[in-house]
Amino acid sequence: MGERKLRIMVAKPGLDGHDRGARVLARCFRDAGFEVIYTGCHQTPEQIAASAIQEDVDVVGLSCLSGAHRYLFPRVVELLKEQKAEDITVIGGGVIPDQDFQMLYDAGIKEIFTPGASLDSIVEWINTHIKLS
Repeated sequence: MGERKLRIMVAKPGLDGHDRGARVLARCFRDAGFEVIYTGCHQTPEQIAASAIQEDVDVVGLSCLSGAHRYLFPRVVELLKEQKAEDITVIGGGVIPDQDFQMLYDAGIKEIFTPGASLDSIVEWINTHIKLS
């Protein structure tokens, strides 16, 4: 039996409908050998957390360009904790001002990638920081 692949879910929380970057990431992750679940746009934090648990993912990658990341990203982490799924790593990306990084890290977001981050650097971060159990 082959080694289990890392499972990553790419999700677009809130009303942000700009998903080109999320779709590019989903394809990149697939090409890097990860199993990928893409939830599509307009997902609530509740839907994202429930899907992450149901799909038994290792990582949730949240993408937000609308400016609502200060609420949406921490809410996903909070819901995962409530469901005893804090072993799921949550990372975020999008148009996120530098001054919001610390608040997001304090809320449990493990890493933040902004426009200009290379796909290779994101895959490298995942491969370095996420270990399959």
